Amino acid sequence: MASAYPSRLAHLGFLAKGVAKKITDATDGEVRVRFHEPGALVPPLQLFDAVAKGSIDAAWSAAGFWTGKDPAFALFSAVPFGPGASEYLAWFYYGGGKELADELYRSYGIIYMPCGMNAPEASGWFRKEVKSVADLKGLKMRFFGLGAKVMERLGVATQSIAGGEIYQALQLGTIDATEFGMPEMDLSFGFYQVAKHYYFPGWHQPATFQDLMISTRKWQTLSPAQQTVIQLACGDNVREGLARAEAVQFAALQKIQSKGVTLQRWSNETLDRFRTEWEIVANEQTKKSPHFAKTWKSLTEFRANYKIWRDLGFTE
Repeated sequence: MASAYPSRLAHLGFLAKGVAKKITDATDGEVRVRFHEPGALVPPLQLFDAVAKGSIDAAWSAAGFWTGKDPAFALFSAVPFGPGASEYLAWFYYGGGKELADELYRSYGIIYMPCGMNAPEASGWFRKEVKSVADLKGLKMRFFGLGAKVMERLGVATQSIAGGEIYQALQLGTIDATEFGMPEMDLSFGFYQVAKHYYFPGWHQPATFQDLMISTRKWQTLSPAQQTVIQLACGDNVREGLARAEAVQFAALQKIQSKGVTLQRWSNETLDRFRTEWEIVANEQTKKSPHFAKTWKSLTEFRANYKIWRDLGFTE
């Protein structure tokens, strides 16, 4: 199993090594999953092709990295202004999301399954304070998934950079700003040493799936029992990932503040502008990709119905 994230990375590294151990232990070693650091087998941004070709058995990553192949992949990773964790899980498992993901991934010869989950992420680290949307124009920024297209509409030059390479790019000035993950994860990368303005909320990733991709050919060599164990291990990893993510962020934020970082929250006006641009992006993607159009329709209709429950059943 090649990983897009290093084992030392808080949360994602922990979950990646954790699921490898769970599968190995639960099968009593019949299925041994060996974790490989980013780049040890293939570069992180080539994991999809390597699994599809069967040159590696499996990869731990996130679907939003593969939008160059089809923008629909991002809808199985994180959706700007999209569902929180419970609603996202509800749509995926009981609202048609899983069937759509299976259809898309299997066309490439890949078995896909959610195998971890993040709480809401931060919006990004900036060297200079962003006082208005106009200040974003001309910035070079690492950005993930569909949110990158929103930033591009606002004049940001976005780049897709693997996690382990971001700090150096920020330090050298190759980029002016970056988003990556939740506070605990960002803290482990040391972004606070270079950028002192940390923005919230992470409108582009209110909840994020991490996933396990397995070569279809390798999957077919496993017994039904072994396949079930892998699915169960990933399901437990989702539970563990979400619970752990929610438990550790406040301590990370306290430590980040102690490093002289200013925590900022986007104004309602700026968030409204992000949302407006996102709606344009979503409409554009439906015209470019039949898979995106079908998946977006499914998610949008589910959310409209879910709103009945959310408005009545929740206090916030």
